[in-house]
Amino acid sequence: MIAAVLLTSLLGAAGVGTGPAVLVELFTSEGCSSCPPADAVLARLAAPEATGATRVVALGEHVDYWDGPSWKDPFSSPAFTQRQDAYARRLASGVYTPQLVVAGRAHVIGSDESAARAAIAAAARAPRGEVALRVASGVLDVEARWPGGERADVFVVLVRDRGSSRVAGGENAGRVLSHVAIARSIRNAGSGAGEFAGRVPVEHGVEADRVVVFAQEPDGGPVLAVGEVALR
Repeated sequence: MIAAVLLTSLLGAAGVGTGPAVLVELFTSEGCSSCPPADAVLARLAAPEATGATRVVALGEHVDYWDGPSWKDPFSSPAFTQRQDAYARRLASGVYTPQLVVAGRAHVIGSDESAARAAIAAAARAPRGEVALRVASGVLDVEARWPGGERADVFVVLVRDRGSSRVAGGENAGRVLSHVAIARSIRNAGSGAGEFAGRVPVEHGVEADRVVVFAQEPDGGPVLAVGEVALR
């Protein structure tokens, strides 16, 4: 068994329990008027003891297709749009905001908290592996194992725990919006069949408070293991 890394992190993801971890991804945009309530749901799901014995590892992934010619969501990235597109193909969900994807296994409307909690509870019953992380001298040591020996890609995400901005365009123009668990970058660190071990340099020039690492079946498949560690 890989030793669990105890994270005493911020946003309420500080509610690290001893139960299984479930990755929850919110596809959102500051240009979407339906998204702020979903951002609030994500914050509640990531709060301490919000889902009982199940620990939620939250990611807010801002897509770029709401961006206009004279304004863009400062947290948006085409990389997150591409992830959502992969889920749309795999889950036959279509592309919409706000969309909450739970462990790569199910999607719900991001503002539907009861549906989100039900999906998290279902995902917690599926077999999952473990991810152990350690950061030292700008390098992330990763050890991950997951059941079944499935081939999986290992992703490293830099996350800013909180952020806000005054929206200059889109349906929320003029509002000041706040967010949690903001994904700032994502990259594929490699792959493995049932396990992965490696040293990954922490990306420079990205404002981040923690790192999330997860193993996922290719092309938007189920998330088989997830972990996180604070950067400061």
